[in-house]
Amino acid sequence: MILNTVFDTILDFLSNGLTRASGWQILVYTLVVTHITIAGVTIYLHRCQAHRALDLHAIPSHFFRFWLWLTTGMVTKEWAAIHRKHHAKCETVEDPHSPVTRGIKKVLLEGSELYRAESKNKETMEKYGHGTPNDWIERNLYTKFSWQGLTLMMIINVLLFGVIGVAVWAVQMIWIPIMAAGIINGIGHFWGYRNYECKDASTNIFPWGILIGGEELHNNHHTFGTSAKLSSKWYEFDIGWMYIRILETFHLAKVKKVAPAPKFDREKLVADFETLQSVIANRYDVMSKYAKSLKRAWYDEVQQLKDKAQLESSFLRSVKKLLHREPAKLEGQQKQQLIELFTHSKALQTMHEMRMELTAIWDRSHSSRDQLLQQLQDWCARAEASGIQALREFSLRLRSYA
Repeated sequence: MILNTVFDTILDFLSNGLTRASGWQILVYTLVVTHITIAGVTIYLHRCQAHRALDLHAIPSHFFRFWLWLTTGMVTKEWAAIHRKHHAKCETVEDPHSPVTRGIKKVLLEGSELYRAESKNKETMEKYGHGTPNDWIERNLYTKFSWQGLTLMMIINVLLFGVIGVAVWAVQMIWIPIMAAGIINGIGHFWGYRNYECKDASTNIFPWGILIGGEELHNNHHTFGTSAKLSSKWYEFDIGWMYIRILETFHLAKVKKVAPAPKFDREKLVADFETLQSVIANRYDVMSKYAKSLKRAWYDEVQQLKDKAQLESSFLRSVKKLLHREPAKLEGQQKQQLIELFTHSKALQTMHEMRMELTAIWDRSHSSRDQLLQQLQDWCARAEASGIQALREFSLRLRSYA
């Protein structure tokens, strides 16, 4: 009788755990704990530790360190070092996880393996791992016993929910490898939309950054790497930034840097040194707006190209994409396609060439301030005298940067 009672008690515990939670309650728990893990990665590891975009108070900082030890086993120094190297060597053979050099399949399916391999690279740790926590608890618990936290998390889940707690634990274990190591490092450099033509292939996967804590806005991040805020356009949402603002309200965080927001003086008639400084500081915004101007010029020209030049629709679609790519990234065949287009449209050729001239202004570090200002003023004068409406309107906006 006693043995039956004990057996029934053990069986009941294995089936229901201490909480006797329903399936829906277990699902909600799983979503909550995985989201806290994502928040820890984006706020603590990424924005605070890797990029120093904000400072965290000891309370949230220690909480995130403990939580990530429980749910990921990742060491702060390793994560920060690998991510910093990714930015420093982006899309080269030295990039730890680039789909451009390693293939999208490799990064998507084996992202965690790439992370573990790079974490054993002592040169990476020494060069890029500086400034991360090195206190007693980091040395003697989080780093020394990095995987024991995962075991403790599994025990907690089994105690709470019984045998099904193992499945909850498994979801927690694959959440970061899939979401961060796979989707962000893979798809975030392979597919999506781009607000800014930065020098790498980073993309925004989705405008509403909720599921992966705002990391979906990867192109924005690569453009402004040290910004604590990842959203840029009015329709984009970065839930990680919302959490940071809440922490700031309670004096638990201090934002150090966000992406520059351009200001304008619409009454300014001539570009001056203030304009030059603002244009250089906001160069990604400048080029984003130039791309829109180029798009308007394209729509003005495309019907004429179809009717007069009798160019095929497939050719027009392909060269339209090339017009918006950074000229330095164009390959031989792509350049030849643009040359063919330009024989039929001098307006698009002018806008393409003036785009390269504009970017050269902030690339000429050897030029004096007076020389750069003269180049900017000359550029505006030629743009407004070009006879191209889209170029003229862009020039008027450009010289109003303040």
